[in-house]
Amino acid sequence: MIEVERISKSFKIPVVKEGRFQGIRSLLSRESTEKFAVKDISFRVNRGEFVGYIGPNGAGKSTTIKMLTGILHPSAGEVRIFGLSPQKHRREVVRHLGVVFGQRTQLWWDLPVKDSFEILAAMYKLDHRIKEARLAQLSEILQLDEFISTPVRKLSLGQRMRADLAASMLHDPDILFLDEPTIGLDVVAKRNIREFLAKINRELNKTILLTTHDMDDIEQLCQRVIVINHGTLAYNGSIQELRDRIGLPTIIKVSYRQSFAEEGSTADLPFTILEREESALTIQCNRQETTAMEVLRILNQWGEVDDVHMEEPDFEDVIHRVY
Repeated sequence: MIEVERISKSFKIPVVKEGRFQGIRSLLSRESTEKFAVKDISFRVNRGEFVGYIGPNGAGKSTTIKMLTGILHPSAGEVRIFGLSPQKHRREVVRHLGVVFGQRTQLWWDLPVKDSFEILAAMYKLDHRIKEARLAQLSEILQLDEFISTPVRKLSLGQRMRADLAASMLHDPDILFLDEPTIGLDVVAKRNIREFLAKINRELNKTILLTTHDMDDIEQLCQRVIVINHGTLAYNGSIQELRDRIGLPTIIKVSYRQSFAEEGSTADLPFTILEREESALTIQCNRQETTAMEVLRILNQWGEVDDVHMEEPDFEDVIHRVY
């Protein structure tokens, strides 16, 4: 559905002259350097996938989204949506796309939300009955009725994001590109947006590419994650595979029915003891080097286990290792 073949995007940056009259000299100079925002990236997204596209600020995420939607042209490489180039076949491609930029709205600032929907429906030449049916469906899911007659400038950030999501879905696109859709939202608003995105992905089989700095969004929504850093591809695979690849330690807390007794030397154990109590033990182990079952087999030899609690590495720590 989405094919990205070795795309790059570079920009010319004027060389700043030094010394006296540097402003005038820089203005008149034609010298420039080439800076790559994205360099030689390839990936594919299949129908119905929910993929996280993540990286630090300035990594090239938004630049990639703009090339996928046809806003920017790649300096090299090719993008294909349903086999078509969004740059060469813009009108055909954009009918299949819904786009949300979290820090920019596609709604008309001084108009009521419903008027923006009317304008967008006219742009996409939607039949009146189809438009009303979709608006009714989106209003029910996103609870738009409470503010649909309110000017966009008077909406809270959470309300505006719900309205922007509805606007991106009005023409029933097959693909959604979401750039920071939960930025600045409170906990309740984030939960509502996540529930909506999970629902349309699961029930309507919408393909979604999500860029975000919120790792909770990624863990709760995405089946696969693509990591970009300094404009190049750093990882493309499942979240669990990424955890395994990084190899951060798993923390295991074991409670015994009575006091426990360690057997033999601890030097050769496949784990490290972090904390000892009279009837409890906290250890850490690398799941790349041993299994949880092997660790529990050893710990069970030291006494009768009453309870076991395992803590996987925080996903944010995993991502920081990639960066």
